[in-house]
Amino acid sequence: MFDTSSKNSMNKHDEIGENHIATHAETPLRDDAFSLSDEEKIQRIEENMKAIMQTLGLDLSDDSLQGTPKRVAKMFVQEIFDGLHPDKRPRMSTFENKFKYQEMLVEKNIAVHSTCEHHLLPIMGYAHIAYISNGTVIGLSKLNRIVNYYAKRPQVQERLTVQIVQDLQKVLQTEDVACIIDAKHMCVITRGIEDVDSSTITAEYGGKFKDPLVRREFLDYLQMDNDDK
Repeated sequence: MFDTSSKNSMNKHDEIGENHIATHAETPLRDDAFSLSDEEKIQRIEENMKAIMQTLGLDLSDDSLQGTPKRVAKMFVQEIFDGLHPDKRPRMSTFENKFKYQEMLVEKNIAVHSTCEHHLLPIMGYAHIAYISNGTVIGLSKLNRIVNYYAKRPQVQERLTVQIVQDLQKVLQTEDVACIIDAKHMCVITRGIEDVDSSTITAEYGGKFKDPLVRREFLDYLQMDNDDK
């Protein structure tokens, strides 16, 4: 007897993946996600990567391919997915706003290098962050670091945008935080529709940024040409 429930489940998963739909605001992690050491994870991934490459018919005795399973395993654990571990979250010290600066602070063109969780292909683009101080400020480089931290995990762009804003709201103790991400997805460019020109824009506005005038000010800053004096 044909199992229609299994087929329907697969169709649903394919539809979610092909349409790049996020299902959770939090990164889906098992309770035992960090029970293995990095070394143990690298070893397991290396063995699984060997099996994948052998299944594809590749000759792992070739000098060029011999070290690939280990390189991929180390890359997964120590580089492109190391934002999964909470210990990797950057220290987010805040400081008193002694200058009494009460206008919007914007940092734009923060490089985003992430990985689509549906096909494990790169997402590349830029994040633009703004906040209005509620008495505390944060070092500018911390904005880059928090983007990098959440980007270094399997992601969906909507979730990445929300996670950045929610974390900064907690750190800065204000709802007045906004983030826009404009990125290209290699799973759209190199497979499927193979559209090389399109990009995806996501936005999350908190607090005062829900006001159309404040939002407009933020968007106007993003249009400023760095070469203009």
